[in-house]
Amino acid sequence: MIPKLHYISQGSSAKGHLENIQKACNAGAELVQLRLNGVPACSAGRSEKKLLKLAQEAREITSHFQTRLIINDHYKIAREVKADGVHLGKTDSCPTVDRKHLYTWQIIGGTANTLQDCEMLIDKEVDYISLGPFRFTETKADLPPVLGLKGYAAILDVLKTDTPILGVGGITTADVTAILATGISGVAVSGEITRDFNNIKLFNQLLNASSTAEERYTFE
Repeated sequence: MIPKLHYISQGSSAKGHLENIQKACNAGAELVQLRLNGVPACSAGRSEKKLLKLAQEAREITSHFQTRLIINDHYKIAREVKADGVHLGKTDSCPTVDRKHLYTWQIIGGTANTLQDCEMLIDKEVDYISLGPFRFTETKADLPPVLGLKGYAAILDVLKTDTPILGVGGITTADVTAILATGISGVAVSGEITRDFNNIKLFNQLLNASSTAEERYTFE
């Protein structure tokens, strides 16, 4: 079962990310993705011990609230802290390979920008796909082509799958109804929630994403 709303952590420092994760959990987030891109101490090539410590702290916070935790990029750390799963970008490691190193109950999500990306991830049996960007966003460097509603509709019209497809990239509460109409299952959000954590409640209402109305998905 994949929640329809994912909060992608944001902050100018590692401490900021942890504080925002706690705020998101307090506000009722069902799933949080720890994404430390852009934090100097956590950039590529920096100490994996620091990343591990931060992931452990994030795990402590989310466990207290019974919120699920996904680690961005680092499957080894996801396994070490017993996070609920890992999210892999297009240039990260292969989901099929990572699956062999994770616990059987851990989930894998993948990032996609095209129909071909989605089909490849489905072939690799990911548990959900984040499709985007919906619109321009400054939270991610080297942004691929913006999809918008027309892009989502074109891909979802062809893509026939039970794998949950989440919209991502600059999404606001005002976008949700139209996005769902394209066939998208849910949304992954960073900026709109970080600006006001009360938006989690509104997103959940719009997505009908309470704990009793999650996206149903059977793991084999």
